[in-house]
Amino acid sequence: MPRAEQPSRRTVLTAAVAAAAAGSASPAAAADPPARPARARSKAPSKAPSGLVDNRAWISYTDWRGGTAKGTRAVAGVRPGLVIAAPTGTRTYTDPHTNRTAIWEYATWTSPLHDLAVPSTEAVASWNADTPAGTWLQVELTGTYSDGTDTPWYVLGRWAAGDQDIRRTSVDGQSDGRSSVWTDTFSIDDAASGLRLVSYRLRLTLYRAPGTKVTPTVWRLGAMGSDIPDRFTVPASTPGLAQELKVPRYSQETHAGQYPQYDSGGEAWCSPTSSQMIVEYWGRKPTAEQLAWVDPDFTDPQVCHAARYTYDYQYGGCGNWPFNAAYASTYKDLQGVVTRLGSLTELETLIAAGIPAITSQSFLKSELTGAGYGTSGHLMTVIGFTADGDVIANDPASADDAAVRRVYQRREFENIWLRTKRYNAAGNVASGTGGVCYLYFPAQPSVRQLAALAAVGVR
Repeated sequence: MPRAEQPSRRTVLTAAVAAAAAGSASPAAAADPPARPARARSKAPSKAPSGLVDNRAWISYTDWRGGTAKGTRAVAGVRPGLVIAAPTGTRTYTDPHTNRTAIWEYATWTSPLHDLAVPSTEAVASWNADTPAGTWLQVELTGTYSDGTDTPWYVLGRWAAGDQDIRRTSVDGQSDGRSSVWTDTFSIDDAASGLRLVSYRLRLTLYRAPGTKVTPTVWRLGAMGSDIPDRFTVPASTPGLAQELKVPRYSQETHAGQYPQYDSGGEAWCSPTSSQMIVEYWGRKPTAEQLAWVDPDFTDPQVCHAARYTYDYQYGGCGNWPFNAAYASTYKDLQGVVTRLGSLTELETLIAAGIPAITSQSFLKSELTGAGYGTSGHLMTVIGFTADGDVIANDPASADDAAVRRVYQRREFENIWLRTKRYNAAGNVASGTGGVCYLYFPAQPSVRQLAALAAVGVR
């Protein structure tokens, strides 16, 4: 987390969108992309109560059977998924971060066309997968604008759970002059024009080393579309819950200077530190073997592990939203989703069902009483609410683990999290995330958890 008002990718995104110039979308890994499938339509939209967000996820055996498969097949079972059945060809990929060139077999799956219940200015994908050594995957999006024209195919991530085969990466420089991809976010360049994304399809490309039988397995693929209005303030919600979840507490600051190759070290690790807290809340943790690479003198080595395995080599940081959700899903029977919520009332619904959330916000030091810092972008974990309705958060921007638990005033927290516009330390207008959060929860949620997730628009 930047401890002062420094430019973040979200601030840069806003400025860049305003000045975006026409360009060309980055293609798939190498050869021409697969032919466009028939426009079969999704039949399972999921719309949050706020009316500003649309979530759609493909997670069931029926879902995977419903897409257009070229060399992939659906796998039934307790946790249905998608795997390589028979590769359709090979591609050459030169990793821009290692300059290593390799040939990979590939197969694809393309989702049905999903009509957005909320014509959107932004879209963020999420995926949950297992990528054994010798495999990786790519996620792409194409869509239709409100004027009936189509976007290009945009790459939303090239990802592997490990880093031995490729470096997980976002792809810069993707734009058609009307929309662009900024690290992990598809964005309409000029929302004020009225142009919106009204439908989309996602495409998975699964890769493996030639001649092997190993395959990625994808359990979840989806996207969150949203149209959050420009706003410096948001309506206040009424407190409705007093409850606190017992979530482990980890400080990013105790890792300052450690492993600077991952975004300059722990002082920037708010996102993976928050992710690790919730992973461990659900009873999962890296093994001793997985942590063997970490200096034994470092405390909380699992935080270093989370930073390494969420790191986006193009963005140069650990704060890629989908990469964090995908990291959580590498632990047994966990799911991870990036979404937006509309109020603290929705967060209360989740907390009441035992589901903590990681929220993304930016603020001046004076805007969040008790924080002691200002930031252009920071992640923290909401774990409950006091009897007065104030927010109980595990804030990784704390001196040590013991200081991580904080109580923040409800009205202040709600506003800095949900707004899309703010004034930075220089007095200039800057961006806010508009309620972005990560949700991690079991692959087989309880009835109560399913109801809570459905109530905030997540399947």
